[in-house]
Amino acid sequence: MRSWTSGSIVRARRTVASRTTAPRAPTNDENQECRVNKMIRVAALSGALALTLAACASAPEEETPAAGETTAAEGVDFKACMVSDEGGFDDASFNQSGFEGLERAESELGIEIRSAESSDPGQYTANVDSMVQENCDLIIGVGFALEDAIQAAADANPDLHFALVDSAFSDESFAPVELENARPLLFNTQEAAFLAGYLAAGTSKTGTVATFGGMPFPSVTIFMDGFVDGVAKYNEDNGTAVKVLGWDKEAQDGSMIGNFSDTEAGRTTTEQFIASGADVILPVAGPVGAGALNAASQAEGVSVIWVDSDGYEQASNEQYKPLLLTSVIKLIGNSVFDTVSAAVDGEFSSEPYVGTLENGGVDIAPLHDFEDTVPADLQSKIDELREQIISGDLVVESPSQTS
Repeated sequence: MRSWTSGSIVRARRTVASRTTAPRAPTNDENQECRVNKMIRVAALSGALALTLAACASAPEEETPAAGETTAAEGVDFKACMVSDEGGFDDASFNQSGFEGLERAESELGIEIRSAESSDPGQYTANVDSMVQENCDLIIGVGFALEDAIQAAADANPDLHFALVDSAFSDESFAPVELENARPLLFNTQEAAFLAGYLAAGTSKTGTVATFGGMPFPSVTIFMDGFVDGVAKYNEDNGTAVKVLGWDKEAQDGSMIGNFSDTEAGRTTTEQFIASGADVILPVAGPVGAGALNAASQAEGVSVIWVDSDGYEQASNEQYKPLLLTSVIKLIGNSVFDTVSAAVDGEFSSEPYVGTLENGGVDIAPLHDFEDTVPADLQSKIDELREQIISGDLVVESPSQTS
């Protein structure tokens, strides 16, 4: 074994709690302090998770029904609810993916759903509390930023079930804790990002690729770790020297926007990378990726790799489809559907859902418009690497991984 170490109708139902329970919006300084504290807490927790999740259950194999095969199920007495982070459910990223899983549960399981869309971190607690007041049986928070709100609600409401996307739970000393009524939904994204890095290096004409993040949280840097290692593997296999701008895996330091909303900063950062010779860009910053696409559209021969969901399929990216080389996908919708389904059946478990290449929880998207331009031997090599990771012959590691 080799270890690689070189990471509609439903919308009309949305209950935006901040409109009815309007907490004081935090100041910019308070927001920044909150984000920094959360960054420290999540980073510390990530290191401890590697020691505690080895025995946790991985995500089960799931099959998504083909289009046209799904019919609405008869109604059941169960209400599943979801709270977004500040990106909102139309972020063309993980919030949207999570909500699609909730919608699928409504359609296939016949449950009732509710949601609260956050536009500011100061709304998280009120939005989660509003779902408790809605008498939801299961409440899902999308994004590590909701850890405190979800954990507090789970502690206060032991008869309800909760789930949290992209983070485990921790105590005040950052040590991981298991809540009997709350399930973390986690993803070893570095495995899929490794394949994307190999692809980026193999398609670069300039010999330089780049990546940047929103903020240095583990769920962000895990993409960047895998991407860097994939480029390094390509160089090793081919005797090349493709450079990666924007991230130093060993130092765990690199280019960060400072938030997940400033598309203009995403544009200018990408322009700087392009000016430095990069022709494949991986933005790991949710909606900020739109800025990277805009910058790439103004340049010649520059492509972008999307994250979380298949960016090519997102309506908001319609005009940029020819620029999207692939996407590093976390099948958040599957993890949400699986968790809801188990709860409906009375089989809710607090054991973490861990998405991997092996169980289909993470992957890279099809090449779409690049299918005919990416060399067949490169595509075959990526398929080979995927199988090596799945079999365990090739291990892709990140300080941020969860198992």
